[in-house]
Amino acid sequence: MIIFPAIDLKGGQVVRLAEGDMDRATIYGDNPAAQALLFAEAGSQFLHVVDLDGSFAGRAENRAAVEAILEAFPGHVQLGGGIRTREAVESWFDLGVSRVVMGSAALKDPQFVKDMAREFPGGIVVAVDARDGMVATEGWAEVSDVAVVDLARRFEDAGVASLLFTDIGRDGLLKGVNIDATVDLARRVDLPVIASGGVKGLDDIHVLALHANEGIEGVITGRALYEGRLDLAAAIAIGNRA
Repeated sequence: MIIFPAIDLKGGQVVRLAEGDMDRATIYGDNPAAQALLFAEAGSQFLHVVDLDGSFAGRAENRAAVEAILEAFPGHVQLGGGIRTREAVESWFDLGVSRVVMGSAALKDPQFVKDMAREFPGGIVVAVDARDGMVATEGWAEVSDVAVVDLARRFEDAGVASLLFTDIGRDGLLKGVNIDATVDLARRVDLPVIASGGVKGLDDIHVLALHANEGIEGVITGRALYEGRLDLAAAIAIGNRA
């Protein structure tokens, strides 16, 4: 099971939001590349990066910071945030991003996402962000009338690498992962699922690892790492044993 340390970018700084609210951002640093290197030194081979400003703008807003991260981090970088055109997808892969995460586009232009998944095998992750079981888009600012599992099933045969499931109501709040909803989704769709939102400590990692054979591919964690509640090396060790 992969542990993905998260670097969320807002105005070039490393931040974490509470429930996806841009007005509730906590700043954890102003050197994203240095933070990426710290995660690498702790043993991480994977990184999850989000251009938060890009999520709202629909285009890259923290490109310089992402480029610096790519240069500093020796492992695999998974990137999301406002990636909604073929040109954007291609440019990030050209720069060395390993996987591109698409959320709003998955709901509003699913054929485009499927086309990208076929053109870049194993390179596209579909973000399924939920608020009360319904899909949220546009940086989580809008809630649709589409159920999470219904959106996920649209991409089962499209060649996407995995689903990234976030419970927005827990994201950045250290409430613990919504294990039941995450595992239920993994059981109901024929795609690997990455858990996100609310990791508060090693207990979450342990429990998710128990369900790795049911389709839990990995887990993203941010605030718990930044606030010293989760030891990254220990989490990676648990993930490697799953």
